[in-house]
Amino acid sequence: MREVTKDTTSVWVVQPKLQIDLSHNSDGSSVAEVKALAKALPTVKIIGATLVPIKRLRPNEFFGSGKVAELAEIFKLEKIDLVIINSLISPIQQRNLEKKWEVKILDRTALILEIFSDRAVTREGVLQVDMAALTYQRSRLVRAWTHLERQRGGLGFVGGPGETQIEADKRAIDHHLVRLRRQLDKIKKTRDLHRKSRAKVPFPVVALVGYTNAGKSTLFNLLTGANEFSENMLFATLDPKMRAINLDYSVKIILSDTVGFISDLPTELIAAFRATLEEVLAADLILHVRDISHDNTEIQAVEVEKVLGNLGVSVSTPILEIWNKMDLVEPEKRKGLRNISERKSGVCSLSASTGEGISDLIAKVKSQVEPQKFSETLLVPFEFGKQKAWLHENGVVINETFSDMGFKFDVIWSAKQKAKYYSFTS
Repeated sequence: MREVTKDTTSVWVVQPKLQIDLSHNSDGSSVAEVKALAKALPTVKIIGATLVPIKRLRPNEFFGSGKVAELAEIFKLEKIDLVIINSLISPIQQRNLEKKWEVKILDRTALILEIFSDRAVTREGVLQVDMAALTYQRSRLVRAWTHLERQRGGLGFVGGPGETQIEADKRAIDHHLVRLRRQLDKIKKTRDLHRKSRAKVPFPVVALVGYTNAGKSTLFNLLTGANEFSENMLFATLDPKMRAINLDYSVKIILSDTVGFISDLPTELIAAFRATLEEVLAADLILHVRDISHDNTEIQAVEVEKVLGNLGVSVSTPILEIWNKMDLVEPEKRKGLRNISERKSGVCSLSASTGEGISDLIAKVKSQVEPQKFSETLLVPFEFGKQKAWLHENGVVINETFSDMGFKFDVIWSAKQKAKYYSFTS
């Protein structure tokens, strides 16, 4: 009989597989992913996993009665504490299955929320997770538990039975959500001010994006010399980090690390973390980090592209694909991938853990962000003081004279700086 310590949670993973579902989330790869998600939780021990083919979803118990009984025997024999179902299940389905199996159940959304709750560090991250969790809980109140169906008595001014417990709990959650949104709005305003301040500094912003556990934080640490938390697990990073670094003596950038993406990310989390992910919108260059050693790397890349599209990332923003974890690829395949990346200007192969290929990455980033500059002469009327100040603040003036018509500036600037100047003056 297996030994399980008192503080260990014994977990069994259940992966539903609809026979009519042809998506990539219905195969064994999803079992591996949800196992990796579960391992991200503290004190968790994965005992086993089951792939359950189903013809149709049962509204009361999700699975057929035979499979429910079969799994109940397994969970009892293995002394399972927690079952993770890699799908979204209804409150009624969860209640009924917990009763039949005598275990706690987490669906995919609840599991990811648990991980995010455990990993959030900053005030903003904690607030975002709290808001997502409350939004999820609110949807679970409807007919989820019988005790919520009882009624509270009113004050007697109007008469009637009063409000139900469900209504009261919903109202309490709504009030809490309002408070959280107000706090997040304040943080968002501060973030917007910081973003505007960075926009005045002529340093390009480079954003790291990618599927969770692709190695973004490891690459971030390698490039910046930082020692941020980085581990081979899903969602090791939740809170965005930004560092100013010198690619060489002539090019300085601001590097941003973001939360990892994942397929079927709960809508509650997408909404909560949108403000954080908006840092990507302001980027001059996006580095799409891929775990090229993963069996589903192509599928993961598509999921990331979907999220970028949903965020509204401009098609004009250049994207450089980083084929990371080359050290984990078999030698023969590694050689082929390296040859492909060398022929493509928008691809760079490397290993963030060993440092292999990092010089090539720096060279490609530099070529993307280092602007082509040209000289121009401007005539600014004397009354246009703000325009004069903008030119000096952005360091583009190399010579200044004046005539009867106004100030005459000889400037050296990039096309982006020129566009900003004329948008400012129009």
